[in-house]
Amino acid sequence: MSEFKTIGFIGVGVMGEPMCRHLATKTGSLVLAADRDDAPLERLAAHGVQKAEIAEIAQRADIIFMSLPSGKVVQSVVEGDGANGLLALCRAGQVIVDLSTSPAPLTRELAAKLAERGIEFADAPVMRTRSAAEAGTLAVPAGASDALFPRIQPLIACFAADIIHAGDVGAGQVVKILNNMVLYETVLALSEARAIGTRAGVDPERLFSALSTGSADSFALRNHGMKAIAPQVFPERAFPVSYAKKDLEYAVALAESVGVDATGAKNLVACFEAAIADGHGDKYAPAISLVFEKAKA
Repeated sequence: MSEFKTIGFIGVGVMGEPMCRHLATKTGSLVLAADRDDAPLERLAAHGVQKAEIAEIAQRADIIFMSLPSGKVVQSVVEGDGANGLLALCRAGQVIVDLSTSPAPLTRELAAKLAERGIEFADAPVMRTRSAAEAGTLAVPAGASDALFPRIQPLIACFAADIIHAGDVGAGQVVKILNNMVLYETVLALSEARAIGTRAGVDPERLFSALSTGSADSFALRNHGMKAIAPQVFPERAFPVSYAKKDLEYAVALAESVGVDATGAKNLVACFEAAIADGHGDKYAPAISLVFEKAKA
């Protein structure tokens, strides 16, 4: 880790804050962080993280991590208006790692532009939950060159228990997007199962407990199903419906780009849209269950 004396971190929200904290407490490096919200920056200050503007991070950091809400925001931070983005502000030899979920084509486009200036880029979107981010046990599929991956892996290991070199730049995003597609198509099935089972006279907690002993068992069942869908608990300040919809739209676009008609993913996007229309956009993503619960018998 001694190669990177100063670490920059842009975006310290629900997932970014604990990841930034792990880097600050485990690497011994100086960590500079930027965010529009001062509250997480104030909390991180207690762990030695210094608040900084993006321009200062670009000037001082050897490696910069981004944890941002969408590909659109990632593009804005990298490109700016041509003068205030990382593309213009960073120097040759620096490394940028995107922990966000972004479209793979955009990731490859940004990587190519940065490479022209001698700036290395990797996509390392994070998988698993907020509690995993807090515990430092996230899963990360990384898209990076064979030369860059071993250099960034020790830093990613500060907040991830499972790290996979998925391939070259963009491969990490493909894996993450498909992970979320499979996960939330399962969440959709669990939402339907709860609504059907409840109306058929079976207690939802008993239903999901029984499913966990059979071939329907899954991470989605034990986490999203048992902890959120069965008790109908969908807090805010967790991965929301609006973010999940964005990821599934990325999945549909990716499928279309390679000639696959992803009917399940398209149906799921429609469910997310219905949940948002009902006012559930800021709730934890399994809140799509509410769409089925309100449906007429």
